[in-house]
Amino acid sequence: MTMRQSARTLMTLAAVLCLPGLALAQGAATGTSVRLQMEPSLIVLNSRGATLSGQTLTLTGVTPHSIVFADRPVRSAGHVPTAYVVEEWTDASGSFAKDPPNATVSALSKDGSRLRDVVVVLRSPRLEGDRLTFNVQVLEGDLTGADGPASIFIDIIGMPLTPMSYAGVGRRTARRAYWR
Repeated sequence: MTMRQSARTLMTLAAVLCLPGLALAQGAATGTSVRLQMEPSLIVLNSRGATLSGQTLTLTGVTPHSIVFADRPVRSAGHVPTAYVVEEWTDASGSFAKDPPNATVSALSKDGSRLRDVVVVLRSPRLEGDRLTFNVQVLEGDLTGADGPASIFIDIIGMPLTPMSYAGVGRRTARRAYWR
């Protein structure tokens, strides 16, 4: 291969590799949105406060949008309406209704001097305005003395549609087996 052919091949390869970046930049400049496919691994809901009374967790002042994180291979984050998160318990497939997720609720005192955590299994959410209530099974911890802002971290690794679940690993294995 001559020097000219090598240079042309290298420039063609560079152009092909740069095209996706240029297309995304153009989409961002025109204000169009692109929906990425991602398999979430963590959901975070924020609120002005949280209380735990028996088997009932109540979040007050819940933000209208929740944060969703995806892990490998996408490593992405985004926002989804909190109402959509709640629908995961009533969805026809019923993944959360059949296999409720674990969550950690972290709440601060108003002055920020104390942090309280409780690990729970979340069931039967009810969203009314900015108030979100769950039936819970407490695994450990409590929220005694927490009267400030709170966040709830919902761990969905291991759920049927997540990549680290048994079903997710099975899907990946089946896809990879095709290439062997």
